[in-house]
Amino acid sequence: MPVKVRFAPSPTGRLHIGNLRPALLNWLFARRMGGTFLLRIDDTDLERSREELVEAIKTDLTWLGLTWDDYDRQSLRRARYDAAIKALKASGRLYACYETPDELDRRRKRQLSANQPPVYNRAALRLTADQRAKLEAEGRRPHWRFLLANFDTNPEQIVRTEVVWEDMIRGRQMVDLSSLSDPVLLREDGAALYTLCSVVDDIDHGITHIIRGEDHVTNTGVQIDIFRALQAEPPQFAHHSLFVGPDGEALSKRLGSLSLATFREAGLEPLALTSYVAALGTSDPVEPFASLQALAARFDLAKLSRSPARFDETELAELNAKLLHVLPFDAVSSKLGAVCPEADEALWLAVRGNLRLLTDVARWREVVSGTIDPIIEDAAFCSSAAAALPPEPWSEATWGSWTTALKQASGRKGRDLFHPLRLALTGAEAGPEMKRLLPLIGRQRSVARLTG
Repeated sequence: MPVKVRFAPSPTGRLHIGNLRPALLNWLFARRMGGTFLLRIDDTDLERSREELVEAIKTDLTWLGLTWDDYDRQSLRRARYDAAIKALKASGRLYACYETPDELDRRRKRQLSANQPPVYNRAALRLTADQRAKLEAEGRRPHWRFLLANFDTNPEQIVRTEVVWEDMIRGRQMVDLSSLSDPVLLREDGAALYTLCSVVDDIDHGITHIIRGEDHVTNTGVQIDIFRALQAEPPQFAHHSLFVGPDGEALSKRLGSLSLATFREAGLEPLALTSYVAALGTSDPVEPFASLQALAARFDLAKLSRSPARFDETELAELNAKLLHVLPFDAVSSKLGAVCPEADEALWLAVRGNLRLLTDVARWREVVSGTIDPIIEDAAFCSSAAAALPPEPWSEATWGSWTTALKQASGRKGRDLFHPLRLALTGAEAGPEMKRLLPLIGRQRSVARLTG
C-alpha cells in the first residue's frame, strides 16, 4: 500500500516550533518513501477556529517548503462523522450520558478520596428508558461516550485489556483499556470531538502511518479501539519525543515566542530551521542542508531517540550562519531583492562568510558603496596609502600587491599594516576579506575614505 501521512493542525493559534517537528517528520517520511503528505485542518472547534489562522498555517508551511499533496478540512466532513456516530450507536459502542461537569467532578473527587482510580463508572448504562426521558424532560441533553472494549460480555465487569502495537520509534507499546474512562466522542451540542473525527478522517484518507508526539500514546490505545469498532485496520504509529529547552525544561510556556512566524520575521533561513529540527534527537550531526530533498534522503525514523530533544535558539542561529556561508548566489538571489536589491553575485561571495542573517547583506552593501564614517587611526599612513593605490581595474590580487608595496615603503607588517587600512576603508574592526571588498569599494571611494 502506498505510504500516506498527515499533518493535522488546529487553526486556534500560530504554528510554533513544537508543531514543526511532527509536520517535518511526516513530510520527510512521505518524501523518503515516495508517498503522499496530507494537510488536514482540524477545525471542528468552531468557537476557537479562525479563518485567518488557516491561511497562516498554509503560509508557514509554504515558507518552509513543506508543500502538501492533498488537503482537507474537518469542518467540511460533518456528514461522515454523523455516519460513523450512527454506526457506533447501532453497534452499541456509543451510549448516552447525562451527568453535568459538576457532577462528574464531584464523583472523581469521591473516587480519589476512597483511593480509587478516577475512571467513569458507566453509570449511564444503568439508566432506564424512563429515567433518560425524565432527564431530557428536565432540559438535559446527553453527551455520548465510546464503550471501550475492556469487558467480556458485561460492560459492568471490566477486565484488563491490553492494546498493543509496535511503535516505529518507541518499540512495543501497550495501553490497558481497563485503566481508562470511556471517552466522550459527541458533545451535548452534537459536535463530534477530535478522538472520533481523527479516526474517521484517517480511515477515509487511507492514512498508512501516523507520526506524532509522545503525548498521544494513551490516546492511540483508545483510537485503535475506535478503528476496530469501525471495522478498519489501524495505521502504523510512531510517537516522537517532545522538545525541551537547553536547560531541560519543557518549552510549553515559551511556545508563543517560538512561533514559526517569529523565526521568519527574524530573518531566519527556512532550510536552517528544517535542517536543525530534523537533526534534533537523532544521532545525525547538526549541519546545514542545501535542500529539503537532500534532507529527506538522509531521513530515517529509526534514528530518532526516545529522549527529549533539546531545542536551543543559540545553536539554531549558529546553524543559520553556517548555511548562509555556503549558499551559492543562485540559492539566494530571489530573496536578496527584498532585503538588498543592489546586491549582486560579487557582493554575495565577498560577504556571505560574515553573515548571521540574510538581512546583514544590506549592511555590507552600505560599507562597500554607501556612506560610512571612516576610522582614521594614523592619518599620515592612510594618506600615503591612498597615494600608493594602483590605477583600476582592480581584482582580488590588488589588495595583496598594494599592501606588499606599503609594507616595503613603511616597514609596517601584520596588524600594524592591515588594521588601519580596514578601519579607514570599512569603518569596522572586522569583516569579510579585504581582497574581496577592495575591488567593490573602488578607487575613488578608497581614496576618499583613506584621506578622511
